[in-house]
Amino acid sequence: MAERKEKDDVDRKITIGVCVMEKKVKCGLEVFSAPMGQILERLQAFGEFEIIHFGDRVILEEPVERWPICDCLIAFHSSGYPLEKAEAYAALRKPFLVNELEQQHLLHDRRKVYECLESFGIPVPRYALVNREKPYQDLDYFVEEEDFVEVHGQRFGKPFVEKPIHGDDHSIMIYYPSSAGGGMKELFRKVGNRSSEFHPEVRRVRRESSYIYEEFMPTGGTDVKVYTVGPEYAHAEARKSPVVDGVVMRNPDGKEVRYPVLLTPNEKQMAREVCIAFRQGVCGFDLLRCEGRSYVCDVNGWSFVKNSYKYYDDAACVLRKMFLDAKAPHLSTAIPPILPWKVNEPAQPSEGLTRQGSGIIGSFGQAEELRCVIAIVRHGDRTPKQKVKLKVTEEKLLNIMLKYNGGRPRAETKLKSAVQLQDLLDATRILVPHTSEAEYIEHAEKLRQVKAVLEEGGHFSGIYRKVQLKPLKWVKVSKGDTEEERPIEALMVLKYGGVLTHAGRKQAEELGRYFRNNMYPGEGTGLLRLHSTYRHDLKIYSSDEGRVQMSAAAFAKGLLDLEGQLTPILVSLVSKDSSMLDGLDNASTKMEEAKARLKELLTSGAKLVQTNGSSKKPWMIDGAGIPPKASELLPKLVKLTKKVTEQVRLLAKDEDEKLTETTSYDVIPPYDQAKALGKTNIDVDRIAAGLPCGSEGFLLMYARWRKLERDLYNERKERYDITQIPDVYDSCKYDLLHNAHLNIEGLDELFKVAQLLADGVIPNEYGINPKQKLKIGSKIARRLLGKILIDLRNTREEAINVADLKSQCCQDTSSIAVVKEHRDHRQKNEDSRRTSLAGEKSKDTDDDEDKEIKYRLDPKYANVRTPERHVRTRLYFTSESHIHSLMNVLRYCNLDGSLKGEGSLICDSALERLLKTKELDYMSYIVLRMFENTEVNLEDPKRYRIEMTFSRGADLSPLEQNDLKASSLHQEHTLPINGPERLQEIGAYLTLEKMEKMIRPFAMPAEDFPPPTIPQGFSGYFKSTGVLERLGDRNCSMVHATTTSSTTTSRSFLSVTRDSFV
Repeated sequence: MAERKEKDDVDRKITIGVCVMEKKVKCGLEVFSAPMGQILERLQAFGEFEIIHFGDRVILEEPVERWPICDCLIAFHSSGYPLEKAEAYAALRKPFLVNELEQQHLLHDRRKVYECLESFGIPVPRYALVNREKPYQDLDYFVEEEDFVEVHGQRFGKPFVEKPIHGDDHSIMIYYPSSAGGGMKELFRKVGNRSSEFHPEVRRVRRESSYIYEEFMPTGGTDVKVYTVGPEYAHAEARKSPVVDGVVMRNPDGKEVRYPVLLTPNEKQMAREVCIAFRQGVCGFDLLRCEGRSYVCDVNGWSFVKNSYKYYDDAACVLRKMFLDAKAPHLSTAIPPILPWKVNEPAQPSEGLTRQGSGIIGSFGQAEELRCVIAIVRHGDRTPKQKVKLKVTEEKLLNIMLKYNGGRPRAETKLKSAVQLQDLLDATRILVPHTSEAEYIEHAEKLRQVKAVLEEGGHFSGIYRKVQLKPLKWVKVSKGDTEEERPIEALMVLKYGGVLTHAGRKQAEELGRYFRNNMYPGEGTGLLRLHSTYRHDLKIYSSDEGRVQMSAAAFAKGLLDLEGQLTPILVSLVSKDSSMLDGLDNASTKMEEAKARLKELLTSGAKLVQTNGSSKKPWMIDGAGIPPKASELLPKLVKLTKKVTEQVRLLAKDEDEKLTETTSYDVIPPYDQAKALGKTNIDVDRIAAGLPCGSEGFLLMYARWRKLERDLYNERKERYDITQIPDVYDSCKYDLLHNAHLNIEGLDELFKVAQLLADGVIPNEYGINPKQKLKIGSKIARRLLGKILIDLRNTREEAINVADLKSQCCQDTSSIAVVKEHRDHRQKNEDSRRTSLAGEKSKDTDDDEDKEIKYRLDPKYANVRTPERHVRTRLYFTSESHIHSLMNVLRYCNLDGSLKGEGSLICDSALERLLKTKELDYMSYIVLRMFENTEVNLEDPKRYRIEMTFSRGADLSPLEQNDLKASSLHQEHTLPINGPERLQEIGAYLTLEKMEKMIRPFAMPAEDFPPPTIPQGFSGYFKSTGVLERLGDRNCSMVHATTTSSTTTSRSFLSVTRDSFV
């Protein structure tokens, strides 16, 4: 009898109860959803389990005493689920629980989720709680200002995230700073193909409930979802973040596109801790990767991966071991050599990635792979930059200065925020004088200009306007028994203009599309396929200027085929680096010397001098490009400028007369610059009304031309200011393109003269001859050059690691001994390489490399044919000065004394073209592409080839009549962007080694960049352990799952002993 009972126990199958709502497990007519069904089918195929599905009627209507009895229970909460009832059942029958029930209550309160995460030392974003007992309750500890909120003294600057405390409320808001255009993005559960919506007009936070305020984490536009099956197994998938444009990427079957990515050792440990902290065996959570660190921002509870046969295999094997350890420890948990369901499993469909000839065919006939794209891009079309200077003595203005500088009488103040600019506008409106006394006319004119600038657009945005107030004179005044200083005069400097126009946004977006389709060969659909499968490492940098930031955002929109407003794209994808892409560094003195010599050449008619004695190289002349008889063109320039200014004055006078009868907003249709951020077409209503394009009224247009007229030529001193020539040219080109409908007589003639002179002035401001150009260029672009070298070196190191890894993976990995041998061999190789490089490796990594957000495709789970293929893209958006400086270093670096005998990186024919190009206009760019010839030995210098191209940008004349495309675009106030031109001869082979040698003397050394911050436990993504130790390689890990000897029946997975699967 005892023997029969023992045999029955051995033969009896373990019952697994599925106690969940049908809507969570059903899929069409099937009993279970695809992932649940796939995994349960695999469990049944082992022959050890019986599946019992409870169903809604039993769960909702039957008492727990009548529920089916099972050994193991799968139960998780969803809408309408009686969690307390399930808890009562578990207490009554004591089954093994995959996910414990009591802890599931935590998941409905985000406050408790974060509290639990922190108690286990799991990193979360910086956050604060605002708890309200009733809607719209005022709280002493909560302060909201224009660009930040403060909770219990903890400040969160925009962008920040606002989350409801209730876990089931998925209406999450992101608020953007006014410097990026302001507004709010609402995230929500997917509806159709949308997961978020941008609201540019919403700037105030919600107050109707309790919320968590959280620091916004820039993740490069990607979210990571992690799925655990027990504490020792974690699978991660990446998707496009809803923060970017809210459009859900779907495959042809309508499912959201997600791709498996590798987890770092730190992230694997975090997955284990999440699983244990919430006592949920099967658990999904959201991971944010930001600056080399990872944070958990949400825990979802029960979640399965969709559409991954490999994951289904792994999950079934892990759950099987979990169930056997808990309920049948006498049975072996070893995985059979052939999984029982493999015979009938359908083949996993291929996504059909077609590569044509591995990219491009090199000049010497070898197949090459694109490894890196580096582009340095000038911003798009902008309004003319403007500056107003005036001395102020009015007490109201001096008080504003003291209000915002902390009451310090000798400290200057910068006003940028909406509140600050509104204070200034209120004061200016009161102070604008109505007198006609001669001594006040100029001051009154400037005050009216300040008022007009501040009134532009109906609201403020610091990205476009800023004011400096600098004290000039002080007096001492008595205050009680003491004396204190008080300012009595200050210099006010208002900077405005330089705003990216609708044409600039259109140009940048179009150039992004061009790059997408033309810079990444061999991918069929261009860059999108590469990017969506996380084989594209993209980083976008911008200077601090608003027009440059918005150009970068618009370019990213076109590059990645995004939708919607630019503000969320800017905040999500663009990193500001003013130290690398702004300013003239320490080149100012040398540039002043160049301008002094340039003025001499322009005004005296001095003969141009050949610096190297060769007439075959006209670019070697001092002042190359200066037009003949330039001194005779200057008086003509002044005369025509006066003529244009007078016409604009009359237009402004008419407007001023109308303004005395009505408000400015009745005359000029309001122009909202925040809403204009996403526009790429002209403002038809303003054009039809005979008004200037954009936000500029006639008063400001006149102020612009009046300043140019005054500054260009000083009649009393009879002196020309040649630095104003580019500004005159800039204004001419802008008005010909955007204000041609105003029919200003003489503007076209002025443009021709200004262009002739500007073509000589602009290139020579950065050096009057090649050697001076090289010296100035190396000072301005030093940091950028250093970063470019780091990008190229890091790409080479990564390619070497991939080549090593592929070589190892081709070998037999059928045992742990072999894996260990590979690992040891790899470590020796790395140690050897580090030694042989003698410290060069430290130069190859920098703050950027270690802080960058990396998403590496997991080749074991990825359904693509070339998961190891990886392309690095670095985009640097900057201004004219950096484009000229970088180009000057590239073309003249061989003139440095340390590189004697070396030829130029740029061929003579390209040098001649560059001399004729003169202007690197809006959206001009320089592109370096690095290719790897995989058929050449790793040590061969010809393994890596650099290709250099450049574009002159939108340098067509607005007067161009013969270009049909230009003429049609001109109707839209836009000029086309010229395509790329070669900087090397066809067939030339520039190796990475040669490139480094030529550029290194002018680049900032890698060790001078900020030191890297490497997260604890971070070991990179291409170590052999990162690939060979994954559960995916069954020969390397799962074959060693051992049998436990414990005979204790456990209530939950947490007390079950098991081997590590990850």
